[in-house]
Amino acid sequence: MGEGIGAFMPFILMFVVVYFFMIAPQMKKAKKEKKFAAELKKGDRVITKSGLHGKILELNEKDGTCVMETMSGKLKLERTAISMEMSTKLNAPAK
Repeated sequence: MGEGIGAFMPFILMFVVVYFFMIAPQMKKAKKEKKFAAELKKGDRVITKSGLHGKILELNEKDGTCVMETMSGKLKLERTAISMEMSTKLNAPAK
């Protein structure tokens, strides 16, 4: 009986290591991104994941989209396409 549990111990330890080094940080990052998208407001200066800079003009709660003004015009984007807010990055302390 004891040999059966001992044989699975390396697999259990490997799963624990994978969980704490890969799965848990990804879940934490996803939760942080979801919170960020929910806290967006009109007038925020943002950067999309593709590198576009602009200002949020409208937020649509129903379908999860927003309208962003860029130098070339207005764009309708998914909220999840927004990567970061510029004002927090510009006001961050130098490292």
